[in-house]
Amino acid sequence: MLVTSRSYVEYEAMFDLTELPASVLDCSAGGSSFTAEAAARGVDVVAVDPAYDLTMPELVDIVRRSLPVGNDMVDANADRFTWKWYGTLQKRDDLRLEAADRFLQDIGEAPDRYVAGSLPELPFEDGRFEVALCSHLLFTWAETFGRDWHLAALRELIRVSSAEVRVFPLVLAGTGEAVPFLPEVLDELDGVRWEIRKVPYEFQTGADEMLVITHS
Repeated sequence: MLVTSRSYVEYEAMFDLTELPASVLDCSAGGSSFTAEAAARGVDVVAVDPAYDLTMPELVDIVRRSLPVGNDMVDANADRFTWKWYGTLQKRDDLRLEAADRFLQDIGEAPDRYVAGSLPELPFEDGRFEVALCSHLLFTWAETFGRDWHLAALRELIRVSSAEVRVFPLVLAGTGEAVPFLPEVLDELDGVRWEIRKVPYEFQTGADEMLVITHS
């Protein structure tokens, strides 16, 4: 299991969050600090991830061990990454370490904000959140989770949101290649509008777009 710790500023850029909605779901959140920092700004925010079923010592261990794993993927696909947004590897590592610390502190102090669960079935009522965010799960791991799983996962995110779903990125992990079934899955979404929107973040070369699904 990989439990990645992304920072609030990364979320701002990945999802082009110029302002925060009243309520947000972060799915699957891993060890990210977005929930802690959004809550500190007064947002009704919940993180969901299967890792939250672990005991606290197990979670601390896996979060710490996950910190260098992403760098191995970057090293293996060095020509597919750009450092324009981060500037340096050290800056990225610092952001991830600070995010991990903030996450571990917050889940210890406010465990109700962190719910064990996983797509395509989430333990929330219809329209529970104004906006649902999904970072580095859908489409990123399209070689592991197939077309039908993606369609079911998107429909579930639509179900638990009342206004909008945002998904980033839209390419395969590591290689940054296109996901062949993305257009087909989007064509099967009923009762919503969708668009692919540029964002002010790019790490994988060409991965600078998010999917925005809006309730009709």
